[in-house]
Amino acid sequence: MSLYFEFENTDAFTAGALGEPGQRTFLLQVRAEGQRITIKCEKEQVSALSVYLRKLLADAPDVSHAPINEVMQLSQPVVPEFVLGTVGLAYDTVSDRLVIQLDEIEMKPDTESPAVDQDFSRVRAKITRDQAVAFCKHADEVVSSGRPSCVFCGRPINKNGHLCPRMN
Repeated sequence: MSLYFEFENTDAFTAGALGEPGQRTFLLQVRAEGQRITIKCEKEQVSALSVYLRKLLADAPDVSHAPINEVMQLSQPVVPEFVLGTVGLAYDTVSDRLVIQLDEIEMKPDTESPAVDQDFSRVRAKITRDQAVAFCKHADEVVSSGRPSCVFCGRPINKNGHLCPRMN
């Protein structure tokens, strides 16, 4: 079942992670117009979204304030609607909002089964520059709160350490 949501006035756009470091599930969440949409994603997608939002914001005027920390927390219950595939970003100069489009991942059908036309879910939300700055800051905290990286190989270090290929 495909879902399509378009929000002109987003109350909150945030990221979060559930579970223990090394076993976390990353999520994006859009709250607007009395609805909450949660999307399962990868840690790298959260990080990349933060990087690209910062690039869009680089040429925009500074923001006056950011949403409070409580707004940036995931709203419960957390039930993902779909798994994130592609992400689109744009800046709407007329409304002075950033437009974020989150599309469901396209799963390729088996080669044995016939091709079936599928509808994919999509969420499009317009957020303020203040919300974008708050998302970037919060997303960086969520991503960095996981396992520390090895200074030699860059791979994550588990609680019991790890086998570093550079320390061989």
